[in-house]
Amino acid sequence: MSFPHLIGYGILIFTVWKLVRRRASRKANALDVAGPKNEHWLKGNLESVLVDSFDRCLKMAADYGGVIKIHALFGAEWLIVSDPRALHHILVKEQHIFEENDNFIFSNKLVFGDGLISTRGEQHRKQRKMLNPVFSISNMRELLPIIQTISHQLKSIFVSDLPIHLPVELDVLPWLSRSSLDCICEGVLGYHSAALDAGNESEYTEALRMLGPAIIRRNFSLYWCKKIADWLTISWLPTQTMKDIRELRRIVEIMDSASRNIFEEKKAALAMHDTSGRTKGKDIMSIMLKANASSAEGDRLSDAELLGQMNVMIFAGLETTTAAVARTLYMLAMHPHVQQQLRADICDAMTAHQAVDVNRSHAEDDFESVRLPYDSLMNLPFLDAVVRETLRLYPSLPILGRISTSATSIPVQFPVRTASGEEINTISVAKHQAIIMSIVAANHNQAVWGEDASEWKPERWLNSTQAGVKDGVRYQVMTFLAGNRSCIGLKFAEMEIKDVLVTLLPDIHFALPSEPDETGHVKEIHWKMSGFHIPVVKAPAGDG
Repeated sequence: MSFPHLIGYGILIFTVWKLVRRRASRKANALDVAGPKNEHWLKGNLESVLVDSFDRCLKMAADYGGVIKIHALFGAEWLIVSDPRALHHILVKEQHIFEENDNFIFSNKLVFGDGLISTRGEQHRKQRKMLNPVFSISNMRELLPIIQTISHQLKSIFVSDLPIHLPVELDVLPWLSRSSLDCICEGVLGYHSAALDAGNESEYTEALRMLGPAIIRRNFSLYWCKKIADWLTISWLPTQTMKDIRELRRIVEIMDSASRNIFEEKKAALAMHDTSGRTKGKDIMSIMLKANASSAEGDRLSDAELLGQMNVMIFAGLETTTAAVARTLYMLAMHPHVQQQLRADICDAMTAHQAVDVNRSHAEDDFESVRLPYDSLMNLPFLDAVVRETLRLYPSLPILGRISTSATSIPVQFPVRTASGEEINTISVAKHQAIIMSIVAANHNQAVWGEDASEWKPERWLNSTQAGVKDGVRYQVMTFLAGNRSCIGLKFAEMEIKDVLVTLLPDIHFALPSEPDETGHVKEIHWKMSGFHIPVVKAPAGDG
């Protein structure tokens, strides 16, 4: 037998041995939890369970409870978790045991650098310690005028396309995305992106807008995408996958180069004590650089870590906030009586503010230039209820992953069933157990939110002592997670969402399409669950 044959047989035997060992290990650590049946010996049921599966996620939780076993690739068994005590255990109590998997960390590091979503352990704790005070309420108050200027520009664009007293169909999503990008760039970076100025878009802002869709198109590991792109950079390779990978790589390179230039300019301005820019040093990046410079040596972040925060905050804030504003307007369009009530509340608040605003001209008798102060904006009860209810029912990130770093057990608030039907209150998991946290199922849990949990009812929040309370226990909306991996930009996102609504609703009534288009079809919007919640127009009026 020749040497190449020996090598080939050796590789084959080793591969078979590894597969047998893996299978034996899985049998020894099999999950005794109920769940939908396996659909394919190779692919399992992962695709049907998780791809564009909003309704399926809710039905599975109703059928099987807060912890469910599903079948992944090559016979692997995963858990889908939505039980409130289990999520608290994973995210807060035993967060050191349940971490993001290596591919998630490596992929984020390749795209964003050493930001919050690319680090773990002590490095993440150090970054979080630095960034928490940066997103304080006092800093949000300083940032609000920047957001308000952008919201008013967005309104001007919409109003300019509206004939007086006549309805017109307008695709608002691209403009909401541009508005959100301007808010992030100016509020976080202190960079004037001018995304709302159509035809004036830079290569950098275009790359930022395309980053989210590029990542969603390639829903497998970005780490291996990068490896493949390094190995196979031949431009004529015909597959769409390779084209998407090369496009993602191009976007990341543009983003990285421009971010570095902005970062160096911010550092230079800080060194010169220059606050003459548009944001006058009140943007998040300027505040973060000042805080870092004044910190003790051991607490300071490196330039690479600071740069990573820039990229992470842009990505995390852009797609999620755009989806949240779009979904809120969609729900208001579906419930015109709620929209009218919210409009009336906003107008009342603006009228009250006009009465006490000594800087306002008496000649101004409309709301064109009215800008509510931070405390008034954030404490409008019905506005807060509408935003909270929308974020509860439709989290921008409906599912997130974790992996166990050691064998442990997960307690549940509400009993779940084993494969044989026995009720249990604790689930044993082995080391390296993959877990999918179903944020959407947690937020729709009828045991917590009542039988009307899946109904959009903002009024449930007007009695805040009862919302999310069961048997005297208050449960948390999981949209922004919990623990040290919770969304650090929560206050910024809420402020932006509320300001856009307050600015648009007094002058614009939103409704869903009701008239047939030129092909005779009425456009119907479907919210596709693909990484983010994305609105698309269903066929035949749209491409879905």
